[in-house]
Amino acid sequence: MSEEKAITEREIHTNPTLAMPVVANSDLKSYLVKYVGEKLDAEEVTVNMVAEVLATDFPEFTYSFAEENFLRGYQTGLNDAENLLRAKTSTTNETAE
Repeated sequence: MSEEKAITEREIHTNPTLAMPVVANSDLKSYLVKYVGEKLDAEEVTVNMVAEVLATDFPEFTYSFAEENFLRGYQTGLNDAENLLRAKTSTTNETAE
């Protein structure tokens, strides 16, 4: 019998990508890493640090990016719900015949 590993609410909402250090492999990344590192007085800059500084220094960009992401996710959820309803309706009609 295999055991299921229970995870906490915090673990569900933790994105490990945010803790990753940024590898400056382009001019823009180099600029952002340098800017964020100087602003936060940090030698190693993570994705989360860049996101926080962008949210503070360029809220218009961060807001529009987050809004677009939310709307796409909402649309995906609606599409999934519609497809689930179609699948259930199709299954119900097939079993009724």
